[in-house]
Amino acid sequence: MRYVTITTWEIDDKADFDLVMERVRQRRVPALRELGAERVQILRTSDRTIAAVSEWPNKTIRDEAEEWIEKVRKDVRQVDQGRLTGEMRGEVVAEA
Repeated sequence: MRYVTITTWEIDDKADFDLVMERVRQRRVPALRELGAERVQILRTSDRTIAAVSEWPNKTIRDEAEEWIEKVRKDVRQVDQGRLTGEMRGEVVAEA
């Protein structure tokens, strides 16, 4: 059963938002795909916040990527000056 994670992030006021998004597009999204995510979407939710939605084939594949994902999150905090503000995850139980 497919598995989805949704994380929300706030980018520091001192960071260049466009530069941060460029790094996300060039480095972070492709890396998640290489780890097994079938689809990754980044949503701009306000001037300084984003939500990342990652769809995985199943929970096992997502769990196998956990260690690397934590390293990326640490890098986002340090390099991109982003702060993780929330996370939700679970199996897809219905769709249209």
